Amino acid sequence: MHRRELLIGLGASASVAAFAGPAQAAFEVTRTDAQWRAMLTPLQYHVMREEGTERAFTSPLDKFYEDGMYHCRGCDLAVYASDHKYDSGTGWPSFWQAQPDAIRTKDDRKLFRVRTECHCRRCGSHFGHIFGDGPAPTGKRHCLNGASLVFRAA
Repeated sequence: MHRRELLIGLGASASVAAFAGPAQAAFEVTRTDAQWRAMLTPLQYHVMREEGTERAFTSPLDKFYEDGMYHCRGCDLAVYASDHKYDSGTGWPSFWQAQPDAIRTKDDRKLFRVRTECHCRRCGSHFGHIFGDGPAPTGKRHCLNGASLVFRAA
């Protein structure tokens, strides 16, 4: 192989890696695709594993305000407290902050603008997006898919 071909090949590989993003992070809780599909409904799988979105106003958790904790459906990690939930009027369960060290974020460039996507830090399941139009004290709106969450009463 000539030096020029090598450099072109390395440049192409770097471009693909940069476009695709970093390799999937190792999570504490991992499952095969078949295991995820067996434990989730088609909607839950689409939201949690394919970063989909449930239709607005369809989640029973949207207008649910009992005391307790919301857990990741994929690994049961406590991720959002009911004390941090509020009615954003958007049709999705909304919170102004997550539990400490419960979520990870990444840029979502699927639409025509960059959004902040949030995932479970332990299993990588997709929860939703974080926007800067929430209430005090954080000014953040964690706009979540109820399909990704399980409520546990206090």
